Amino acid sequence: MSLVYAGTCCHSPAITSRGEMADPQLRRQLLEAFDRQRQAIEGAGSEAIVMVSSEHFANFFMDNMPTFSIGIADEYYGPIEDPNWLKIPRTTIPANPDLSLRLINQVMQSVDVCFAQEWKFDHGMSVPLHFLTPQYKTPIIPVNINCQSMPMSPLHRSWALGQALREAIDSAPEKIALIGTGGTSHWPCTPDSGKINEAWDRVLIDHLINKRKDALLAYTDEDTYREGGGGAFEIRTSICIAAATEEQTGEVWFCEPIPIYATTCSILSLYQQQSLDLLT
Repeated sequence: MSLVYAGTCCHSPAITSRGEMADPQLRRQLLEAFDRQRQAIEGAGSEAIVMVSSEHFANFFMDNMPTFSIGIADEYYGPIEDPNWLKIPRTTIPANPDLSLRLINQVMQSVDVCFAQEWKFDHGMSVPLHFLTPQYKTPIIPVNINCQSMPMSPLHRSWALGQALREAIDSAPEKIALIGTGGTSHWPCTPDSGKINEAWDRVLIDHLINKRKDALLAYTDEDTYREGGGGAFEIRTSICIAAATEEQTGEVWFCEPIPIYATTCSILSLYQQQSLDLLT
């Protein structure tokens, strides 16, 4: 069929682990935006979700750190974190290894990717899935971009991956949603943990929804680390989704700093097939 919906969302573990500690109004608005994204995915008839994230040393380590990896397992499992802490029950997540393999073969025509036959989801996948597929009925195709350990790929490679994913998705008969997770300022595991650079985040998000390729690819890792902390290296996942949806201007469904969640939480809608259909 083709791509039917694409967007990005935050994946801070505090959204569930410290959920009730946030400002009640902001939390309600965030959860409403998550639910709006869930409805968009379901309303588009999505038969699978390709989720692009950055895992946090749960599966890939310093001794084996692929730049890009796509899962081809028969099923997945998560969260790997303590479920009593994350407040998300451990469960089995459905997969579609046949679709994964077809996507990988197409993506590799232009971008080299690794594959993983076993994958334990951490909060980077588990938090978004908890809200976007709460019944865990939709097959997931996980995609990981290394955003944790140097050397990291240059941003234009994340853009290329997004373009390759879009081409692969459009070649598949299934209706597929594409979601990127993570990616605004945060300083995890440092003395600055909890710091938020709202101004930097809002500029980044404006570039993302307007698909400003040159502006997005102009970010350097040095500037990103200084302005957004080590967690902001996850802009690679959002850039990937922007590249896959370059033809359509996106929308901000939620964007607010939530200090107890230690980041600017955002929900962006970057592609809706229905919107294009109305123009034709």
